[in-house]
Amino acid sequence: MRIAQLLVGVTLVSVSAESASAPEYPSRPIRLIVPFAPGGGTDIVARVIAQRVSESVRQPVVVDNRAGGGGTIGAEMAVRASTDGYTLIMGSGSYAAAAALYKLPYDPVTDIQPIILIGETGFVFAVHPSVPVRSVKELIAYAKANPGKLNFGSAGLGNASHLAAELFKLRTGTDIVHVPYKGAADAVTGVLSGQVQMFFGDIGGVMPLIREGRLRALALSSDARSKEIPELPTMIESGVPDYVVLTYIGVVAPAATPRAIVDKLNAAINASLQTPEVVAAAKRLSAELRPASADDFGNFLAHERDKWDAVVRQSGIKIQ
Repeated sequence: MRIAQLLVGVTLVSVSAESASAPEYPSRPIRLIVPFAPGGGTDIVARVIAQRVSESVRQPVVVDNRAGGGGTIGAEMAVRASTDGYTLIMGSGSYAAAAALYKLPYDPVTDIQPIILIGETGFVFAVHPSVPVRSVKELIAYAKANPGKLNFGSAGLGNASHLAAELFKLRTGTDIVHVPYKGAADAVTGVLSGQVQMFFGDIGGVMPLIREGRLRALALSSDARSKEIPELPTMIESGVPDYVVLTYIGVVAPAATPRAIVDKLNAAINASLQTPEVVAAAKRLSAELRPASADDFGNFLAHERDKWDAVVRQSGIKIQ
């Protein structure tokens, strides 16, 4: 009994010493992987948030751009990292849809720990002014009367703008031909030149062209109207059932990251969203800041993965 008591005492002292010596998180720089090239919308938001969070947690948050594979290269680096909270990823766009498009060595939902959903925005469904329609209803009727004669451009095969158009075709039963470009800028040029008749474009990028009359906006892909263009109806309001396409930005960590770290990061990032710098960055991108809890973000990603898996299977999209 005496020996057992001594052993318990030694164990308690050891545990206490280890707890006392363990540094409080974070005790060193945090790496925030952005799986896209510098200068894009996700990168812009990441850098502004990183600066504000650095000030909050009193450790540098370093943005690390790892472009390639539609964002999957950077994502794989993050999910394979240590679960100590020092490697995060800024997921956006078609992050969850990647599981349906690529043969991934990871699952974008089960292999990560959601931290926070930061914000989201929708696409503007726009057509060239030569297309004789002024509403989604008229466009659907025109497309059905001219099957296979209309084209839509996208920023590339499997890109979120491509998926948005494929979902539109499925929900409306229309036959519209896909023309993939090498990027969003080329897709815009394709519509402006009349090479293709329509596309789904970022709000911030296409609104100046719409105001100049060079493009005609028909609807918004999100679940609610935009504060930037409140007069533009959503797809659902325009009569397209069960149609919501969101491009979103959020932060995730490797699975099994401790809950205490998750909660601390969630609070720090959430606080950064109230700062004028982050609000201004979101406004430049026409994104709505809609922070969500870690659990709600996880549910959102699971829904996105399952939705796009069904869309890819039904539309027959082939990436590899």
